[in-house]
Amino acid sequence: MMKDSMYSSGVYLSNNPSWHEEDSSWKAIQVLKLIEKHGLKIRSICEVGCGSGEILNQLYERMGDGIIFTGYEISPQAYEISKKKEKERLKYHLADISSEKDNICDLLLCMDVVEHVEDYLGFLRILKKKAAYKVFHIPLDIHVGAVLTRHFIKIRERAGHIHYFTKETALATLAGAGYEIIDSYYSDTELELAGRNMRQRLLGIPRRLADFISTDLSVRLFGGRSLLILSR
Repeated sequence: MMKDSMYSSGVYLSNNPSWHEEDSSWKAIQVLKLIEKHGLKIRSICEVGCGSGEILNQLYERMGDGIIFTGYEISPQAYEISKKKEKERLKYHLADISSEKDNICDLLLCMDVVEHVEDYLGFLRILKKKAAYKVFHIPLDIHVGAVLTRHFIKIRERAGHIHYFTKETALATLAGAGYEIIDSYYSDTELELAGRNMRQRLLGIPRRLADFISTDLSVRLFGGRSLLILSR
C-alpha cells in the first residue's frame, strides 16, 4: 500500500538516520493520554509503519503486564533496528499489514504514516477492519508559511510526504473512509519539541503569540502541529 521504494532502498534511512526515534517517548505519552482519557480496555496494540519500533517499546515499558504489542514495517532497514527490541510480548514483522486477517488487535496505531501512502484512502479502509480502536497522528503540513516557502518540496524529499493535510481535510478523509471520530486535538509537535535547535525555538515564538488569538489561526498561519485522532 505504501510508495515503498524510498523505504526499502535505504534512502529514507539515509535522510533520517535516527528514524525519528527521539520522538517516540513523546508519541507514546500522547497515546497513553488518549487511552486513559477514554478509559479504553486494551489487551493488544499493533502499529502499522512502526519504524524503529520505539513507540511500542515505550508503551511496553509504561503499560501493565499482559498486553501484547505487535509492529508492522515494510522497510528492511527499520525492521533490523526494531527486531533488536523484541521481548516476550513485543514482536515486530517485516510485512504489509494489509496481508493480515481482520481484527488483529484492540488498538491500532498509525503514527505519521498516512501522508506517506500512495493510495491512502484504500489504506485507511483496510486499517478500519484491523482493530476496534485506531489512533492516528497526522502532520498538518498545509499552512500559509508552507505555501510561501519550499516546505512541501523539502518534506517530500527528506521525509517522503506525498499528501498534505489541514485539520479539516484530515478529519474529512477519515470520515469519508468510514471512521467514527471519538476524539481529536492538536499535538504541539514543534512547540513541545522545540528545544532541539535555535531555529525551532525562534519559530515557536510567533506560534505561541498567535495562540493567544486562536489556536486554529496559529496552525493555519504557522503550522508546527499535528492532529491526534482516536477513532473506530
